[in-house]
Amino acid sequence: MGHALCVCSRGTIIIDNKRYLFIQKLGEGGFSYVDLVEGLHDGHFYALKRILCHEQQDQEEAQREADMHRLFHHPNILRLVAYCLKEWGTKHEAWLLLPFHKRGTLWSEIERLKDKGNFLTEDQILWLLLGICRGLEAIHAKGYAHRDLKPTNILLGDEGQPVLMDLGSMNQARIHVEGSRQALTLQDWAAQRCTISYRAPELFTVQSHCVIDERTDVWSLGCVLYAMMFGEGPYDMVFQKGDSVALAVQNQLIIPQSSRHSSAVRQLLASMMTVDPQQRPHIPLLLSQLEALQPPAPGQHTTQI
Repeated sequence: MGHALCVCSRGTIIIDNKRYLFIQKLGEGGFSYVDLVEGLHDGHFYALKRILCHEQQDQEEAQREADMHRLFHHPNILRLVAYCLKEWGTKHEAWLLLPFHKRGTLWSEIERLKDKGNFLTEDQILWLLLGICRGLEAIHAKGYAHRDLKPTNILLGDEGQPVLMDLGSMNQARIHVEGSRQALTLQDWAAQRCTISYRAPELFTVQSHCVIDERTDVWSLGCVLYAMMFGEGPYDMVFQKGDSVALAVQNQLIIPQSSRHSSAVRQLLASMMTVDPQQRPHIPLLLSQLEALQPPAPGQHTTQI
């Protein structure tokens, strides 16, 4: 945790004895805000995520999110620069200082192309998918699952490489459910923390005696792949029309025909979108398949976005 923290004059703040200048707001969610700040000690830009903490549990969850970031030193997972808790009176905010990626999210890139009537090329998709899988592999290797993978939670680095962010929904990879009460508790948690149109089928109706594992991320990864291929998630329109996503995900996904995509990529997508989690592949298998599909090294630069 950071040491001294104060809001100083002229829109500057101090975190871990370093001064940062507020530049502008970048966005906000239900209980958090993201600001662009500049480090006056190094001239670099950072994203400052401020989480409103109304009760002790909120503080614990923010601390946990910071702890999750600290577990990883991986090029495809967003690193934590600093963390601290700000308090005045009875109000508290948890501050996570993160690197700023000016290229924005994968979703913003998908939408930018879609506005021009374009899509990511298959080579670009395969290159991005490989980086996302490597980030997930690192998370799963430490016994955790991301649980909220989606295009808005994937940043693009300076070289266009994917960087996984928003680790606030991460929890243990394998959850042994023993009884209806635990099943309902997990189901309610998923309803709050796992975005509905990217949520795995097994999290909509959790069975009383089952094991939920890291392959919920593989389903979400399939939804991300679909969005890269077709410009929207497979269940985005279902949700927007007010139809039941919970019912829609129980049926095997029908993949639209498109001359832009090879049968190998379509098969990869179909395997990720397997409704039965026990038949869904793990990340290491997907990685080996993806590595075999990557274009030759000399043309590698053309796959970047």
